[in-house]
Amino acid sequence: MEKSTGFFKYFFEIIMKYISLFLFVFTSNLALCQTSETDHLESNGFDAKRLSNLTLKLKELSDTKQIPGSVTLITRNNQIVYHEAFGYSDFENKIPMTKDKIFRIASQTKFVTAVAIMMLQESGELVTTDKVSKFIPEFKETTVAIKTDNGYKVVPAIREVTIKDLLTHTSGIGYGFGIASQEWINADIQGFYTADRNETILETVKKIAKLPHNAHPGTEYVYGYSFDILGAVVEVVSGQSFEEFLKTNIFDPLDMVDTSFYLPISKKDRFTTVYLYSEKDGFERAPDNGSYDAQGKHYVYGPKKSFSGGAGLLSTSTDFSKFLLMMINGGKYGDTQILSRKSIELMTKDNLGDVKFPYAGMGFGLGVQVIKNRASLSVLGSDGEYVGGGAYRTEFWVDPKEDITGIILVQLREPQYNLRFHDTIKTLIYQALR
Repeated sequence: MEKSTGFFKYFFEIIMKYISLFLFVFTSNLALCQTSETDHLESNGFDAKRLSNLTLKLKELSDTKQIPGSVTLITRNNQIVYHEAFGYSDFENKIPMTKDKIFRIASQTKFVTAVAIMMLQESGELVTTDKVSKFIPEFKETTVAIKTDNGYKVVPAIREVTIKDLLTHTSGIGYGFGIASQEWINADIQGFYTADRNETILETVKKIAKLPHNAHPGTEYVYGYSFDILGAVVEVVSGQSFEEFLKTNIFDPLDMVDTSFYLPISKKDRFTTVYLYSEKDGFERAPDNGSYDAQGKHYVYGPKKSFSGGAGLLSTSTDFSKFLLMMINGGKYGDTQILSRKSIELMTKDNLGDVKFPYAGMGFGLGVQVIKNRASLSVLGSDGEYVGGGAYRTEFWVDPKEDITGIILVQLREPQYNLRFHDTIKTLIYQALR
């Protein structure tokens, strides 16, 4: 019995030594990782302690049911300095949000489309002063709805729409919600969502050409289908579908492996769910119909024919960050030159001329908003930033002055501007700069 007791005592001591060794190695590695992360932030100009306020706020937004889940990625000096996920990609089923989740980036697509057009200009296939009718004849003669005492009348446009009109949202073409909205409804064209359409984007924009537009070309900033028309122009000029053109010329060279217009069934489990926001009740699951499409049935099982240059793409934080890094580096990613720095200089300056942009301190370049006077916006950042976002509350920005890019991804619809959490998040990022 004494031998048996001695053996167990010896065995227990050995086990405890291994446990102690394991705990020592584990805690040492953990401390090393924390130190390494802090050093990485500090070497890229961030105060790690102050940046922790960002983590606390993002967690709070999910914990207090203000947003279901989010992914935020920040780079500085071409390095990822922050990449975190919080909350749930599917709240009801308690599926955690992870950094590789796929989001509907909606109008962020417009910036990608603008790059595609500039690539075609650089290859000599078009110039931005070209009339759209050169590629899509239906735009030769367009019309405008003018308000009258008894409703509205339809008059010929004062001139033709150009490629640059489309790039700057000065084509006068909206999303079908103007005074002639019933004509757009009758044509079954209204709103940004085209994923469910059983026709190509070229077929759709040919119908748009025949409907009354909101304003004369070159006279007003009108947010709408301009970039869907540009996507169709790319198809005509390149002889490829818009999807093929982007994949060959942008996504593959940038290794954007999870960016597409539609989703393979193998990636369905990584697709985030859409929610609606209510000030009273917080968020609730969106319906599965129309542009809400909470489960993404059209993106996975739909006709998969309409490649919307205005709002169609799906992407991840990692993928879109690569696109932004290419832009901030003068069109270059690694050894690959996607676009010239001169095109990017043009794209990221205010191109509106005498046309007024609806928000103070801002202008519009080619496919992207530009910050002209950051002080007018009362949000931390820099003059010269260019920014964009999407209907599901995604947002990105590029800050050449501070060498920062950022992307915030959520899937939250209407009312779109009641919850301005982007302002808070950006402030918490910039306040941590040393």
